[in-house]
Amino acid sequence: MIKVRIPTPLRPLTKGQGEVEAQAATISEMIETLNSNHPGIKDRLCDATGELRRFVNIYVNEEDIRFLDGKSTKLKEGDEVSIVPAIAGG
Repeated sequence: MIKVRIPTPLRPLTKGQGEVEAQAATISEMIETLNSNHPGIKDRLCDATGELRRFVNIYVNEEDIRFLDGKSTKLKEGDEVSIVPAIAGG
């Protein structure tokens, strides 16, 4: 199992939970598992082509997956994944 930290804007989809557990070997698989358990979450994370939306950042043990293997980043027991929406403003 891995722990997934859910940002406040997505918590209505997880019944208010700030952290959920998932069984997954990659980030892609984790997104599918999350969507099975919390319908609609994939639409908030991914665009129509299945790619991560530009404003969604995902970290595995505090490492940005953009500098690892993206959605193919491997996960192992005990990993902590954080979903972080980008903040923009001036």
